[in-house]
This record gives sequence, C-alpha cells and structure tokens, in this order.
Amino acid sequence: MNAFVFPGQGAQFPGMGKDLFESSAIAKERFAQANEILGFEITEIMFGEDAEALKQTKVTQPAIFLHSTILSEVMGDRFQPEMVAGHSLGEFSALVAAGVFSFEEGLSLVSERALAMQVACNEAPGTMAAILGLEDEKVESICESTPGVVIPANYNCPGQLVISGAVDAVENACEAFKDAGARRALLLPVGGAFHSPLMEPAKARLAKAIENNTFNAPSCAVYQNVTAKGTLDADEIKSNLVAQLTAPVRWTQSVQQMIADGALHFTEVGPGKVLQGLVKKIDRHIETASGS
Repeated sequence: MNAFVFPGQGAQFPGMGKDLFESSAIAKERFAQANEILGFEITEIMFGEDAEALKQTKVTQPAIFLHSTILSEVMGDRFQPEMVAGHSLGEFSALVAAGVFSFEEGLSLVSERALAMQVACNEAPGTMAAILGLEDEKVESICESTPGVVIPANYNCPGQLVISGAVDAVENACEAFKDAGARRALLLPVGGAFHSPLMEPAKARLAKAIENNTFNAPSCAVYQNVTAKGTLDADEIKSNLVAQLTAPVRWTQSVQQMIADGALHFTEVGPGKVLQGLVKKIDRHIETASGS
C-alpha cells in the first residue's frame, strides 16, 4: 500500500515553493488565493531570503501547508494515497489531500491555528528540546519526575524524542537527560511549548473554527497524531485536531501502525526530506520517496 506523509513546522526554508510557482499554473492560483485569505503577501516571505521572517508562526504554518497541498495537486497521477498522515501541522495538509475539506478551508483553519498558538505562546512562554539517544520510557520517566510543566511532545523515531514545556522545567530536564546518558539534549529555536498543556488557551479558538467548517469523510484512512490509528470518521478527525494542540505527536507509533496495516512505500509531500529520514529510522526496510 502507498502511504503519503506531510511534514510540519520546522521543514521550512527560504525560497520554498518558488520552483512550484514558476512551473505550475495551479501553484500560481493557489498562492494568489493564499495572499488574499491570509491578508498579507506570504509569497514574498516564502520566496525571499529572510529566514527569521519565515520562522514567525503565523507565516511558517501557512507556508508549509501551502507547499504541501500544492505539491499534492501538481503530482497528478503520482498522488494515489491509500493512507495519509501528517506530522503535527502536516495533518491539515493530509486532510485536504484526502478530501476532508477544501484548500481554502484548510488554509483558513491553519491560519486560525497559528494565530491561536501565538496567543498561547505570549500568555505562557515556553520552549522545546530534542533528546537523542535515550529510550522513550526513560524520557517519559524523567519528565514525570521534573518539577513544573514538561512533557514528551514529539515521538519522532526510536532514540529521538522532543520534549516541551515551561523554560525552567525543560532546561532542568535537559540536565537530567545528560546525566542519564543522552547523546544530546538540545534546546530548539522555537517560539513556544507546542504540544504541551501550555497550548491549552489555543484550543477554544481552534475548536470554534473547526466547528464552523464541514468535514467530509476522507477518501482513505487518516492516521492522526493523537491516536496513531487510522480513521475514516469525520467527527473523530475534528476532535483529534483540537486535542493535538496539547497532546504528543505520536509519529513513531503512527508509522509503525501504518506499516502494520500494510504500508510498503512512503512518499513525503512537502518541503525537505525530514519525514523520509524518520520513517527509515523507524523501519529501514520501508521504501521512501519525495513527492517533488
């Protein structure tokens, strides 16, 4: 079976999408729609060289969504998913590709999500850190024993887990990880404590936006971060999208479940090759490819 996966925040780079814009009429139309929906010229930021401007949450999330959804369209007959998944933000791209909602609806939801998350970051500053070389259970245990808010946030692959929470708690946990033998415990240059309880203020705004949109049943199973299981239920997809804001991204478990359900080939649809690398670390026998 063919699985198509969509990257999330962190996959951005200056100039992303410019090649699509220059080679596709579909891309030109989508970028024009995006500028209108968002109310600012996202194309100028994406195609430019200002990496810092591209890191703004209100820009990054729509930019990655744009790149991924446009790419899935221009792939044409090469895009034949039998199952889809997205890493965090990438779930929204996956849902558009699976026909759950339109490109326009998806972009509006992504914009609302980004703005809601930015407000939450301003209310409760936080950070994230990548922990390499420890078993998941050890990372979970140290998080539980560290005072303050700090939790496992991204289960990326065996031996690579990202934690999230209050700055002091994350920093203290990093010292404990190093003492426990972690190969690295590296603070990440992010704007907040994503996928942690500190994102709770963003839930109400995103939930309202989601409820104002009609969700169709997907054309194939969608493997969501919160459950790491495939679903065809539109109501379940809605609730999981909201829950995802404060819940861990179970990427390792999602890929393992997709493989157990028959996935033999994974195609990454979006900027970069991060997910291809993670899939290979989860199961080195699986074939991977880029949609670009």
